[in-house]
Amino acid sequence: MAFRDRLEQRHPRRVQVLPQDETGLLDLDALLGRPAEDTAVYCCGPEPLLAAVEQRCAAWPAGALHVERFAPRTGANDGPQESFEIELAGSGTTLTVPVGRSILDVVEEAGIQVLSSCQEGTCGTCETTVLAGVPDHRDSVLGAEEQAANDTMMICVSRSRSARLVLDL
Repeated sequence: MAFRDRLEQRHPRRVQVLPQDETGLLDLDALLGRPAEDTAVYCCGPEPLLAAVEQRCAAWPAGALHVERFAPRTGANDGPQESFEIELAGSGTTLTVPVGRSILDVVEEAGIQVLSSCQEGTCGTCETTVLAGVPDHRDSVLGAEEQAANDTMMICVSRSRSARLVLDL
């Protein structure tokens, strides 16, 4: 909504903003029932709305849907809690991330400054490049294709599926 005026001015026939307090509940089937090439869908709001939009956009072209969450997805942080090693490629330092601690906490404790904000996997500020290993994505930022690529991760909440991760830090 912060960019509404700019978007509507720049693309007057291509931008449709439908706030609930002005237009009522969205007819998601009418809006999203048929995938459309060269169309981007941006959605923010409560989790039930985001889940419904994600469901209806499942058949859309990859990358068409962009969501912004203000709280982690339900169950996003579930999963095994095992310790693992991280190697910081910039210094060659190897650190152990124990159960109950985040990569971000361990890295900062070692004196490495990393930009971060929400520390719950919703903002994307701490996104870090993965050079080797397999992340256990527990964020609510990356889409399924981005997670499957395993080339970046949110180090505030995500863990590792492999015994060791090499990070571009």
